[in-house]
Amino acid sequence: MKLGFVSAILDGWTFEEMMDTAAEMGYRCVEVACWPQGQAERRYAGVSHINVETLDDEKARYILDYCAEKDVEISSLAFYPNTMDSDLARRSAAISHLRKVIEASHKLGVNMVTTLIGRDQNKTVEENLELVRQIWPPIIKHAENLGVKIAIENCPMLFGPDQWPGGQNLMTTPAVWRKLFEILPSPNLGINYDPSHFVWQMIDYIKPLYEFREKIFHVHFKDIKLYRERLDQVGVMAYPLDFMAPKLPGLGDVDWAQYVSALTDIGYDGYTCIEVEDRAFENSREKILDSLRLSKRYMEQFVI
Repeated sequence: MKLGFVSAILDGWTFEEMMDTAAEMGYRCVEVACWPQGQAERRYAGVSHINVETLDDEKARYILDYCAEKDVEISSLAFYPNTMDSDLARRSAAISHLRKVIEASHKLGVNMVTTLIGRDQNKTVEENLELVRQIWPPIIKHAENLGVKIAIENCPMLFGPDQWPGGQNLMTTPAVWRKLFEILPSPNLGINYDPSHFVWQMIDYIKPLYEFREKIFHVHFKDIKLYRERLDQVGVMAYPLDFMAPKLPGLGDVDWAQYVSALTDIGYDGYTCIEVEDRAFENSREKILDSLRLSKRYMEQFVI
């Protein structure tokens, strides 16, 4: 396995500064944020370290040469929008940019895109499954034609009132995964597996690794801390951020030894990227850098 991080935490860093940081800290890869330029819709969104809109052969060669010089690989191009937004203009814009990210991933020879399946948050699961049938086959076909794999993160995108009641990502549980892989039976569609999202959903985050071992294309290392005293007051029907918080690996409730052990059981030897969303480490540039140093130090117990 190769240890890296998700570049979105380095908002405001240039591509070169971001890659220099990865190299100086000894990271082996980076999941590179590729949002539309200057369009931050939410926390950690809108970060762009590669502009896919203007990526030509010359710029692609420069990027690849810089990666080679720093000895840091690109694990994936990352863009996490809502491709099934109820607002048709936003939906269209998200799909259009996602297609460009897929094309850029092919041009760079990365051939991996990490994203979300999306969801109309005001429709039922069943209604959203029908939306998947309408929206996603052309996206998957585009990826197949270019030899690009799409790894869907299992984040519900449900944290506060703006994403209530259903959240903005349908592909969040093993039960839904099975249905979606039946609807979209493509070898190019898989999972970007993040155990933290299963913790607060009260789902076993180890068992699905074995069932879906062939579909795990990319892995996130992010922790979640449940605050039991808060959960006792508000219950699981509350806004999730009322009873939990994202933390650096080792500072929450994920059993990382057990998780990485299961990854070795299934023979996973791909990219594993630390995703920093811990508010305790966002107050300054140095705190952000500390978060990457501390996370790497902790995870190197399990992944070098």
